[in-house]
Amino acid sequence: MHTVAVLALDQVIPFDLSTPIEVFARTRLPDGRPGYQIRVCAERPEVDAGSFTLRAPWGLDGLRDADTIIVPGTAAPAAPLSPAVHEALRTAAANGTRIASICSGTFPLAATGLLDGLRATTHWIAADFLARTHPDVKVDPDVLYVDNGQLLTSAGAAAGLDLCLHMIRRDYGSAVAAHAARLSVMPLEREGGQAQFIVHDYTPTPQGSALEPLLTWLRENLARDLSLADIAAHAGMSTRTLIRRFREQTGTTPLQWLHRARIRQAQHLLETTRHSVDRIAGQVGFGSPTAFRDRFKRTTGVSPHAYRRTFS
Repeated sequence: MHTVAVLALDQVIPFDLSTPIEVFARTRLPDGRPGYQIRVCAERPEVDAGSFTLRAPWGLDGLRDADTIIVPGTAAPAAPLSPAVHEALRTAAANGTRIASICSGTFPLAATGLLDGLRATTHWIAADFLARTHPDVKVDPDVLYVDNGQLLTSAGAAAGLDLCLHMIRRDYGSAVAAHAARLSVMPLEREGGQAQFIVHDYTPTPQGSALEPLLTWLRENLARDLSLADIAAHAGMSTRTLIRRFREQTGTTPLQWLHRARIRQAQHLLETTRHSVDRIAGQVGFGSPTAFRDRFKRTTGVSPHAYRRTFS
């Protein structure tokens, strides 16, 4: 039987901890036998889980002969990894054990150096922090999970379910995974990735910035067909100067900023109105519904209709 060891670190997030326990424990093979044996392992017998204290029945020795190790997220992802946990994960990886992280569990996994040079993900709100603290990791904030073979990482919260179902399908095939998905009241595959959940706020500018009046004007005129020359003319500067000022103060270009603002407004309209997608395309300044659908899907990973089904 395949053994899954769930590693409970201090300040473990209960949802991330329980997700693999529930999904793998409920998995049944076609003949009714359980597909997995579950262990909850920790460095010390008692683990701080925020609103309660967890008593782990296994120590770190429970990781040694496990087939899969799951590292759930913690409320303190930047906390130093203890030498014992660091060694246990490195040794398991050297022995060929599959290791997967859920949400901010990517941080302790990255702290071992095992993800260096590999693509990985985490909760979108922590993706920039992961990229800064572990620059050798290729952070992808848009996906639900990343499978590098032996090492896997997932995005936040419910993406842990997606990752667990993916591993079940790898281990036992689609039929067993589909049954586990039905028990979890989850689709076996969700449309789109994590990008659809990211709030694309306006790029912040320093208070009192010379661009503030221009950005306000752009927000108020999203529906207009604005070219770079139009924006520069309103700002009273050359296009070259405008691009340079935007780069300095927002880190992006005027048209990229405008596209992001339009998509954010479109998300708001899809969430709060019953306007047709074609009408919304015009309201946020896209010349054609097709161009709007293409840009929206490139930005969020899903179509406007799929986004509305999820968030309206």
